[in-house]
Amino acid sequence: MYPAQIVIPMKEELTENGFEELLTPVEVDTTLAKKGTTLVVINSVCGCSAGSARPGVLMSVNNSQKRPDHLTTTFAGFDVDAVKRLREHLLPYPPSSPAVALFKDGQLVHMIERHQIEGRPAQLIAQNLIAAYEEYCN
Repeated sequence: MYPAQIVIPMKEELTENGFEELLTPVEVDTTLAKKGTTLVVINSVCGCSAGSARPGVLMSVNNSQKRPDHLTTTFAGFDVDAVKRLREHLLPYPPSSPAVALFKDGQLVHMIERHQIEGRPAQLIAQNLIAAYEEYCN
């Protein structure tokens, strides 16, 4: 498990911008059971990938006419039980962090894995997500 002093500033990059933390398996299940669209960011300490994932996600929600109904996040290597439960909802995708998932009415409809984030600028990640919002969000 990562030390809190490393994780908290990375968590706050999203939570201070309206993302709700999923800290327990029950919170994961309850949130994903909600009607509408739910964006889940699996946050990470990985500088090369998470360093563009978080800004890309924020760009997407701030620059799209359509956006998810619920914005959520959980942290790999820190919110261990919540991430484990979330990964069950992400099957057949293998564990990946950072990663971004969009659910609609509890069903996974769009997934961005680490290999699709790594080495890509935040703008490209934002464009990918905005296209998904246009397709799945009201």
